[in-house]
Amino acid sequence: MSKSAAGCLILALLSGVLHLSWVPDALATLPLIACGVFGALFVLALIVGRKIKFDPVLR
Repeated sequence: MSKSAAGCLILALLSGVLHLSWVPDALATLPLIACGVFGALFVLALIVGRKIKFDPVLR
């Protein structure tokens, strides 16, 4: 896992905990929206961080 993916995961978890501890009855708050954004960035960082080797020589 890359450093950016780990950072996005930590930020997503912290914003999710903040949402749950701040207003547990609200449907959409700023920390919940931030949790979704950081979660999407986490998945994107995992996809981008994969090292795919391309072998141009077909055997």
